Amino acid sequence: MILVEPGHFPNLLPTARIFYCMKILVTGGTGTVGSAVASELVKRGAEVRVLARKQPQPGKLPVDVEVAIGDLLDPVSVEQAIRGVDKLFLLNAVSPDELTQALIAYGIARRVGLKHVTYLSVFKADQYRDVPHFASKVAVEGALREFGIPYTILRPGYFFQNDANLKNALTGPGVYPVPIGTAGMAAVDVQDIAEAAAISLTEDGHDGQTYDLVSSTMLTGPGAAALWSRLLGREIKYTGHDFDQWEQMMRGMMTAWRAFDLRVMFQGYFERGFASTDAEVARFAKLLGHAARTYEDFASETAALWKA
Repeated sequence: MILVEPGHFPNLLPTARIFYCMKILVTGGTGTVGSAVASELVKRGAEVRVLARKQPQPGKLPVDVEVAIGDLLDPVSVEQAIRGVDKLFLLNAVSPDELTQALIAYGIARRVGLKHVTYLSVFKADQYRDVPHFASKVAVEGALREFGIPYTILRPGYFFQNDANLKNALTGPGVYPVPIGTAGMAAVDVQDIAEAAAISLTEDGHDGQTYDLVSSTMLTGPGAAALWSRLLGREIKYTGHDFDQWEQMMRGMMTAWRAFDLRVMFQGYFERGFASTDAEVARFAKLLGHAARTYEDFASETAALWKA
């Protein structure tokens, strides 16, 4: 099946673009990023299967998406999910066995001869090898480059949508508690990540490419606090970057290993920088075909939803 859209083959239509119908497996397909990728792929005419540990709640995914129940640490269920698909979007949640999960899925993808793997890594991964989940991603990137399956690596900055979880802090005590510092941190909207993933999986020309997914936003703690102050009509204070204190606080909300992992990540951003360049922003916009969304776009929409 071939779908035609404006903009690609001028001999077919004044403005036309062709997508070939294919079946794509999305791991992590019920999470924030994975579900957005699945939806974007469906929009582009792909058949989509997601791998999930349990059946998702109604409305979480488009009705046409197939669900395969399994676990990335169970090679049998992974192989069953991969059988019959053409391509793989490989996303792993932050976990102590993230590397094992990813290499199981990639190894089975190699064995069955998938046509393409798009892997979700992280911006500047190779500059933060002391961060456990960054180090896992660097290792997976190395495997992708070493073996024969066509691949695309996506390296997103800090997710805007992480801050959707700050409602209680922002609307309660009035603090912006993420220790991102003052130098400026690269960040990106999940919807733009999903669009980039779908492009890499449904269009030609992305084999062997590594894309930095970064918007024009350079996020700072004081800047974020000032923006939320304006949007919420109340004073929001940036709590600063005492990393010992922040790690201790996070241990009350998550496992100790994850609090440590995130502490090393944010402290690395603070000490070594996590800024994007104009060239990286422009290359991402070229991939999308439009400018990436800004943090202010996200925050304005989120604040309006909270007020509603």
